[in-house]
Amino acid sequence: MSAPRDLLIVGSGGFARETAQLAAVHPGWRLVGFCDDAPSTHGTVVDGVRVLGPVEDTVEETARTGAQLVVCVGNPRDYGSRARIVARLDRLGVGPDRYATLVHPAASVGPSCTVGPGCVLLAQTVLTASVRLGAHVAVMPHVTLTHDDVVEDYVTIASGVRLGGGVRVGTGAYLGAGALVREGLHIGAGSLVGMGSLVLADVPDGQVWVGSPARFLRTTQATSLGG
Repeated sequence: MSAPRDLLIVGSGGFARETAQLAAVHPGWRLVGFCDDAPSTHGTVVDGVRVLGPVEDTVEETARTGAQLVVCVGNPRDYGSRARIVARLDRLGVGPDRYATLVHPAASVGPSCTVGPGCVLLAQTVLTASVRLGAHVAVMPHVTLTHDDVVEDYVTIASGVRLGGGVRVGTGAYLGAGALVREGLHIGAGSLVGMGSLVLADVPDGQVWVGSPARFLRTTQATSLGG
């Protein structure tokens, strides 16, 4: 077995802490710490892991050791933050080969599935057949993605989501906990599907849909994607 690789997690909130727990049980990774732009976090210890400093400075410092990165930020109020941080790091010259792909040992990923750089798949996630994940996709526990689903870059899929076959989820969308999506549908870029929603029709770009069956609520805020 090869030696574990150093890992730096960008962020120190809930998603970052969950990813740290994944790294702790995965033999392929040695977690070196968190980094976070909030000055109040610097030097603190979160779940036994130290916050080393601000994002750009820490990323540049750990480049000397060859540490891989994973960006673990974002929530329903600002689910475009992951894309913005990656854009910042891109301007520093951080390329796709520096981003880790983390799959929990208790996840199931079919051999015909593909998972892009910077993705995190937490425990009990299932990807069945020919599922394709883009870059920097966050998949929370107990998510099921079935045959031929396509999930584009920067999507967040909260716990308990189920997608029928052939669903396409556009860049930067957020699927709330427990949402169900019927087969063959399209969830638009930058859209948000509320927790527990039952989606039976395509969701256009940049809209919030909620309920059972899910219906249009409002357009999304302008804070989603970009640098």
